[in-house]
Amino acid sequence: MGLGREQEVEIHQPPRFEPGERVRATRHIKNDGTFPGRQIGENLVRKGDEGYVRDVGTFLQQFFIYAVEWIDRGTVVGMRARELMSLDKVEAPSRTDSTVNEGTAR
Repeated sequence: MGLGREQEVEIHQPPRFEPGERVRATRHIKNDGTFPGRQIGENLVRKGDEGYVRDVGTFLQQFFIYAVEWIDRGTVVGMRARELMSLDKVEAPSRTDSTVNEGTAR
C-alpha cells in the first residue's frame, strides 16, 4: 500500500545544475519560515529572476537543493530543480516537438 506521494530519489542521478551556472526562476518563491530575517510568506524570488548556482547540497538524502545567488536581490536562496531553468545549457526539444512537422511517407 503506497502513499501516492513517493517521488523519485533525485540524488541517484547527477545534479541538474552545476556551481557557476546561470539560472532563471520558473516560480515565485516565498519564505516558508526557513529564511532568516524575513516574514513567513514574504516573496524571496520572483518568477523570471536570474541568478547563479553557488553550491549544490542535498535534503533528506533524496533531493538536491541548489543555493542560488540572486544578484539583483543580494540574497542566496535554496531552490529545487523544478523551480529553476538553465540559461547556460540548451535543453533538447521534447519528442513531441521534434515530430510535429513530420509527415507519413507513402
